Amino acid sequence: MKCKVQKGDTMSLADKIFIDMCNDILENGCSTEGEKVRPKWEDGSFAYTIKKFGVVNRYDLSKEFPAITLRRTAIKSCIDELLWIWQKKSNNVNDLISHIWDSWADETGSIGKAYGYQLGVKHKYKEGEMDQVERVIYDLKNNPYSRRIMTNIYVHQDLHEMNLYPCAYSVTFNVTKSKTSDKLKLNAILNQRSQDVLAANNWNVCQYAVLVHMLAQVCDMEVGELVHVIADAHIYDRHIPIMKELITRPTYDAPTFWMNPEIKDFYQFTLDDFRLDNYQHGPKVENIPVAV
Repeated sequence: MKCKVQKGDTMSLADKIFIDMCNDILENGCSTEGEKVRPKWEDGSFAYTIKKFGVVNRYDLSKEFPAITLRRTAIKSCIDELLWIWQKKSNNVNDLISHIWDSWADETGSIGKAYGYQLGVKHKYKEGEMDQVERVIYDLKNNPYSRRIMTNIYVHQDLHEMNLYPCAYSVTFNVTKSKTSDKLKLNAILNQRSQDVLAANNWNVCQYAVLVHMLAQVCDMEVGELVHVIADAHIYDRHIPIMKELITRPTYDAPTFWMNPEIKDFYQFTLDDFRLDNYQHGPKVENIPVAV
C-alpha cells in the first residue's frame, strides 16, 4: 500500500521525487529474498533488498537545491566527501573528516585504486597530459559544446585493487543555452550502478548538485539540470519500516544554497565556501543499520 505523505504547506521538488521513488520501489519493486546476494548485516545474515531497475530522476538546479526536508541531509559531510574524491583525488580515509569509509579502508587508510585515485590518474591527450577532472574543466572552458565531456572511474583493470567497486561511477556533462540568458548552462548526468536509497540517495544527489554548481561557477556558466540514473535502486529489508515512516513525514520549502561567489578556481573551494540557508527539516533518522 502506498505511504501517504503528511504534507505541510509546501513540498520541495526533491521531496516529491524522493517520496514517489520510494513508493514505487516499495509497491512495484523486485525482492531479492532467498537469492544469492553479496551484502551482509553485522550479525552475518544476508541483507536482502526490494529493488527497481533503471530509476531516472531529474533535478532542475536553477529552480531549487535538491536537499530533501523529510530529514536533514548532512551537507557539510557530503561536500567533504565530494572534495575528497573530485578535488583532493584521494583514496585515503585519513583525508576525510567523517568516518563513513572506515570499514572499507586497510590499515594505512587506503581504499585501494578506487574513487579519487582514478580521477587523479594522468592520461595522454593531443592537448597534453591531464587527469579526468582537469580534462572536464579544460573542455568546459575551451570546447563547451563537445559531447565528449565525461568521467569514468569504473576501470576494470583496477577492480581487483579496489576495496569497494564504485557505485556512482560516471558523470557526463552537457552544455546548453536558454533563450533568456547569454550565459551557457551546465547540465550533468550521474550514472550509478547501485544505490542504498535510505542511506545514500539524497547524499549523492546533493553532492553532485554541488559539483555542478562548482564547475559552472569556475567555467562562468549557469547551473542547469542534474539527471540521476540508478541501475539498481534498492531499499534493504531492515530499512523498510524506517523508510515507510520517513516518507510520511511533513515536508517543507527547499533550502537556499550558498556558495562563495569569489572562488573561480576549482581547487580553491573549501568546506567554508558552502552552506544551506533556511533549511527546515524533520528529525534525524537514528541507528540506520548498514549492510557491507
